[in-house]
Amino acid sequence: MTKFNRRNFLKSSLFGASGMLVSGSVKASTARSETAMIIRTLGKTGIELPILSMGVMRADTPNIVKAAYDSGIKLFDTAHGYQRGKNEEMLGEFFKDRPRDSFIIGTKVIPAGIDRRTGKLGPDFTKEGFLEMANTSLTRLQMDYVDIFYHHLAQSRETLLNDGMLAALTQLKQEGKAKHVGVSTHKNQAEVIRAAIEGGVHEVILVAINFTMKDDKDLMDAIEEGAAAGLGFIAMKTMAGGFHDEEKKIPVNGVAALKWVFQNPHIATAIPGFTKFEELHTDLEILNGLEMTEEERGNLLAGGGRSGFFCSGCTGCQHQCRKGLPVSDLMRAYMYTYAYGNLEKGREILDEYGVDADPCRGCPGCTVTCSSGFAVAERIAKVSRLKDVPEDFIT
Repeated sequence: MTKFNRRNFLKSSLFGASGMLVSGSVKASTARSETAMIIRTLGKTGIELPILSMGVMRADTPNIVKAAYDSGIKLFDTAHGYQRGKNEEMLGEFFKDRPRDSFIIGTKVIPAGIDRRTGKLGPDFTKEGFLEMANTSLTRLQMDYVDIFYHHLAQSRETLLNDGMLAALTQLKQEGKAKHVGVSTHKNQAEVIRAAIEGGVHEVILVAINFTMKDDKDLMDAIEEGAAAGLGFIAMKTMAGGFHDEEKKIPVNGVAALKWVFQNPHIATAIPGFTKFEELHTDLEILNGLEMTEEERGNLLAGGGRSGFFCSGCTGCQHQCRKGLPVSDLMRAYMYTYAYGNLEKGREILDEYGVDADPCRGCPGCTVTCSSGFAVAERIAKVSRLKDVPEDFIT
C-alpha cells in the first residue's frame, strides 16, 4: 500500500480545492488520488468502501468536499435537516457534473411526528409524509437516487419496526430512489441493531462508536450479531467530541481514535466530520496502517478513557431529572456547541426538544448523576443560553 504523504496532500488540496486552473478558468475536476486505500465491504450490500469516508454535516464549503473527493474518499454522508437543507444542496451542486459511479451518497430523514423525548412515533407520522421528505432530499441533491437512505435517529425497537416506516423504506427501494436502506442511532443502540436484524428490511446501521465505549459489551455483541446477519456498519462520533477534557487542553488523537474503531472488523468505514484541510489531511494518515503505536494508545487513555464532551446515550439519566428534561440530548447539544463550535446544531437540538433559555429554573437542586461525570446542571444552563440568541445570528 502506498504511504500517505502529508506534504503532497496539503499542497494539492490547498490549490486543487479551489478548482482554479493556471489559465484562470474554473471547471469541475474529476482527477482522483491514486493513493492506495484500505477497503472493507459494507455487509450484504456488497458496497466496497475506503475505511475513511466524510461526514458532511459541519462542512459549509464545497472546497473541503472537493479535497476529500480528490483524495479518494467515496462515501459522503449528509441528512435532510443538516444546515436546514443547505448541506444537501451543496453536495448536489458539487456532484452534479461528476460521474455517478465515482461517489456514494448517504442521507437521512427524521420522521415527522416523532416524540423526540421518547423516540416514539405519534399520530402525525405518515408514510406519505416521510416519502415527501425523502423526495425533497433527492431534489436538493439533484439525484435520481441515493446509495443509502436512513431512518434517522431511531432509538427503540417499536419505532424501528413501525409498519408505516418499514413500508416507506421498502417503497424507496422498489421505486429505485434508494439502493439500500438503513438506520442511524445514538441511543439504545443495541436494541435498535437487534430490531433491524429482526425486521429484515434495514441493510446498514450508522452507529456511534468510539474508544470511550470500550466497556459497552452489549453494543459490541449486538454489532457482532448484526454482522453475522449481514448488516453493514458505518461508524460515527469516532472522535468522542475531540477533547479529553472540558477545558480543551488535551485533544483526542484523531488517527488513534480511528484506529481504535477499526480494530472491530465489522466496521466498514467511518464518517468523521472535517471542516478544515488540516483535519482531512490528518485523518488520511489512517491509510498508513491500522496498528496502534504506544503513543497513540497513551493518548486515548489521557482522559482516563473518557471524553470531555461525548455523551454515550446510555440513557441512565433518562428518569433522574425532576423536570423530565432530555438530558442526554442536551449533553449532545453541549458537545456540538462547545466542542465543535457548531452553534446552529446546538440550537437545533434545543428547538427540537422544546427547551427554553432557563429550563432548570425553580429546581432546588440537580438530581442527575451522569455516568461520564458531566456537571449536568451547569452544562444545561450554559447551552440553553443559545435560546436567547437571535436565530439569524447563529445560522
